[in-house]
Amino acid sequence: MRTFWNTTNGVKPMDAWQPNCWVQVTCPVEDDVNYLVNELHMPDYFLSDVADADERARYDMDEGWLMVILRIPHLKSVNSRAPYTTIPLGVVIKKDVIITICNQETRMMIDFINHQQRRAEGFSDAADLVFRLFLSASVWYLKYLKQVSGLIEKAKRNIEGQIDNKDLVSLSRLQDSLTYFATSIRGNETLLSKLKFRLPVDELDAELIEDVNIEMNQARETTAIYSNILNATMDTYANVINNNMNRVMRLLTSLNMIIMFPTLIASIFGMNLINGMESWALGFPIAIVLSIITTILSWMWFRKRQWL
Repeated sequence: MRTFWNTTNGVKPMDAWQPNCWVQVTCPVEDDVNYLVNELHMPDYFLSDVADADERARYDMDEGWLMVILRIPHLKSVNSRAPYTTIPLGVVIKKDVIITICNQETRMMIDFINHQQRRAEGFSDAADLVFRLFLSASVWYLKYLKQVSGLIEKAKRNIEGQIDNKDLVSLSRLQDSLTYFATSIRGNETLLSKLKFRLPVDELDAELIEDVNIEMNQARETTAIYSNILNATMDTYANVINNNMNRVMRLLTSLNMIIMFPTLIASIFGMNLINGMESWALGFPIAIVLSIITTILSWMWFRKRQWL
C-alpha cells in the first residue's frame, strides 16, 4: 500500500505523486514495487535490503540516491518469541523524491503521521523528515521500554507465589527484546552521527538532532538499566527455584528417615528367627506401639532441628 503526502503546510494526503511529496509505502505488494522501480526509478535492490528483518542501520549512496535504513521498534504478537522487536525502515531521497518503505504496519508510523498532522507545520526538507523519524523512533523505544518495565515488575511480584515455566519463558522473551533494542539503538546512534555530515543541516535541524541525541541516550541507558534489572530478576527466580527444590528434598529425606525407624522394628520382629515374642499374645501390639513411639520421637526431633 502506498500513500502520497503533501508536506508543505502540514501533512495532507494526495491522490497522485507530485515533486517533493512524501511517498509512504507500507507492506509493499508487486504493484508498489513496480511503481517505485519503473515510475520513480528507485534502485530495486534496496527493496530487498529493507525486506531483510536483520538488516542493520546504515546508509548508502548510489547514482544520487541517498538510501537510509533505520531500525524502529515494533510490537509483535504477545505469544511470539520476542514480543518487542525492531524492524528496518527504509528512507530513500533524491532531489524531489522522498520515499519511506516498511514491510510491516507499525504503531510508530501511524502515530508519527498523526503527530505531524497535529503540528500542522509539515517538513522543511527531506533532512527534517529523516531526523523527525529518528526522534519518533527514540520516543517509541521509550514507550515500549515502559511496558517492558511493567512486565518485569509483574514478574517480580510473582516470585512470592508459585513459579512455573510460563513465567521463566516470559522473562526470557523480554530479555531477547531488550537485546534487540540495545543493538538497534546503538546502530541508530552511529547512523545519526554519520548522517549529520551527509544531509544539509540548518539551525533548526541542529536543534532537532540535539533532541534526538538526548532521546536516544535516554533510550539506551534505560535499556541497559532494565536489562540489569531483568538479569537480577532471572537470577532471583533461579535462586528461588533452587531453594524450593532444596526444601522439598530435605522434607522427603526427613520423612524417609522417620519412616525408617518403624520399618526397622517391623523388620526385626518379622524375621524368621526366635526372639521370645512368637507365642506372646502382646508381641504384635508391643511392636506396633514401639513403631508409633519411635515415629513420634523422630518426628519431634526433626521438628526441633527444623528439618520439617
